[in-house]
Amino acid sequence: MNMKLKRAQGDRIFWFLAFFSSISVIIMFTLLFYELLANSLPIWSQGINFVTGVVWNPLKGLFGAFPFIYGTLITASLAILLSTLLGVGIAIFLSEIAPGGIRDVISSIIELIAAIPSVIIGLWGIFVLAPFVRDNLQPLLQHLSFIPLFSGKTLSGLSMLTAVLILTFMVTPIVAAIAREALLMVPEDLKEALYSLGATRYEVIRNVCIPYARQGIFGGVILGYGRALGETMAVTMVIGNTPTISASLLNPGYTMAAVIANEFTEATGDVYLSALIGIALLLLLISLAVNLVGRMIVWKWQQES
Repeated sequence: MNMKLKRAQGDRIFWFLAFFSSISVIIMFTLLFYELLANSLPIWSQGINFVTGVVWNPLKGLFGAFPFIYGTLITASLAILLSTLLGVGIAIFLSEIAPGGIRDVISSIIELIAAIPSVIIGLWGIFVLAPFVRDNLQPLLQHLSFIPLFSGKTLSGLSMLTAVLILTFMVTPIVAAIAREALLMVPEDLKEALYSLGATRYEVIRNVCIPYARQGIFGGVILGYGRALGETMAVTMVIGNTPTISASLLNPGYTMAAVIANEFTEATGDVYLSALIGIALLLLLISLAVNLVGRMIVWKWQQES
């Protein structure tokens, strides 16, 4: 009887700890959202003009956040597009094609890249990638200057294109690692069944592996997109930090995370400070929207399955 009582008490304690751990995340997020909203109220007196405004000049009291929203969405979206192609390709190679020895070496390298601090990657971007974009990549893209994306010109190499490449380098290991784990979960019986019918490796990957693992792959893409949206230091170091809206990737830009990192310590006045906190709130809402859309798509796939 005493033993049963002890077990019941242990179960209740475990349930309480688990429940407290779960609810604490919700409480912390609620407090975070409340603090951002409460401290950004002065800037919201401008209404929608704060979100749609294109001029950022704190000295004149002009706070338009749209250049930062534009820079964030453009760089993160293009980076996740490239990262998805590269990451899924790497995952397919590691899970279905590569021999065991090569697979282990490449997997270890990918994990090491994912662990590199962003400030180190930013320094590499300044001293290696930016000169490469200026001296090698830009002359090649001049032939495509009739396309608005490549119509500009960078004299320093610091541009939105450099930021896209930096983000691609940082996000690809995340997408590749998660996609690889998803592909490794595909049952061997399904693949062997298709091989027995005379299917090629490409047909097995296209018709079995990708459809079976698509939810896991998409989860990795959403996680990588969230990382790209919120990346601060590396992007700040290579994007040029100019609050302008340009169709060309070869022109400098600015992101929401970068402006917060650059100007928060020197913000003077309640409105200036609340504008930066308001940008942080917008970044949080955009990240939530991305994750919500991703969840809805995965839920729809599950319903279809």
